[in-house]
Amino acid sequence: MGHTPIQPPVASAIAEDYDPITIQREAAMFYGLFLRGHSPEELRRDIAIPKETFEKWLAHPHYDGAFRENVKRVYHFRRKVLAVFDELVDQERLKARLQ
Repeated sequence: MGHTPIQPPVASAIAEDYDPITIQREAAMFYGLFLRGHSPEELRRDIAIPKETFEKWLAHPHYDGAFRENVKRVYHFRRKVLAVFDELVDQERLKARLQ
């Protein structure tokens, strides 16, 4: 009897398919806006796709499989961008406190 390999969840495969430089560039663009005085809360809302919106897009009966896969890719990409952005903002705040 052969061993069947365990397949990773689709979301994990999608999430790992990004170029880290692209994620960093996107986060850096938002970070630049933060440094120019934009509210981090507003920027987070601009970066994130609300889970309710994501689920609505996936459940819509008129959207095909290719559209749904693209939605998943964008959603996971934006989550990674948000994580990098949050890290940059936290570092800036820490740096400001230490000065």
